[in-house]
Amino acid sequence: MTSPDPPLEKSRSRRLTAEIWIVIGLSLGQSGVYAVVAIIAALTRGPLGEQSTALNASQSPRPYLDLTYQILSITFALVPVALALYLLSDRGRSPWRRIGLDARRPGRDVAWGVGLGALIGIPGLGLYVAGRALGITVAVQASALDPYWWTVPVLLLAALKNGLLEEVVVVGYLVERLQEKRWGPVAIVALSAFIRGSYHLYQGWGPFAANMLMGVIFATFYLSRWGRRRVMPLVIAHTLLDVAAFVGYQLLPEDWLTAIGVTSSAGL
Repeated sequence: MTSPDPPLEKSRSRRLTAEIWIVIGLSLGQSGVYAVVAIIAALTRGPLGEQSTALNASQSPRPYLDLTYQILSITFALVPVALALYLLSDRGRSPWRRIGLDARRPGRDVAWGVGLGALIGIPGLGLYVAGRALGITVAVQASALDPYWWTVPVLLLAALKNGLLEEVVVVGYLVERLQEKRWGPVAIVALSAFIRGSYHLYQGWGPFAANMLMGVIFATFYLSRWGRRRVMPLVIAHTLLDVAAFVGYQLLPEDWLTAIGVTSSAGL
């Protein structure tokens, strides 16, 4: 077979560059920019250790209106996932099989997901606690929702949404596209990890470092012979981590939360 025409190859590369900017800008890149602004604002406001932030905040004092907003927020946050999958089907390949977001290997995927979740979760918690002790990490209120009947189901959906959005876009989509642009594995892993860390920067330097490390491990796993270009184990691991954080925060006694530098009364 003849090699691609160089002008066509360059045109394809330029289009991929524009496409990557658009997809990242519409999804987690936007969050990264806001997180940089947020950390600058926090640093100029006072010590990070004396500040806090809230995840999964209530959007209305009316329970069923709040539920409606929560579901809408989760749904629309998944649109970039649909866009990334659609774009990855550009050459007639199934995007689900291309990045391993399918159920072909459920046992293996769950085993790797649980293992990666434990590998990331324990050191991540340690970095968070260390960051709180050093005053370089804000107190993170993982769930600011009132305890309605729908609170835990919504938190489970939010955890799944985070797993799909982050792993499909920052690992599956980004790695595939950068390899098409002939980037090397070290550069790909570094960029993927940096983007992941950037949109957690508003939580302080501890979560930034922890998520950079998570990004290195997840992107390396995806490219390795163990990962086999399957994003499903990463989605499972990420979802389990967020379920533990969100639901655990909702259900654990307040003195346990205080012991690790988090309090249920923490304000924004």
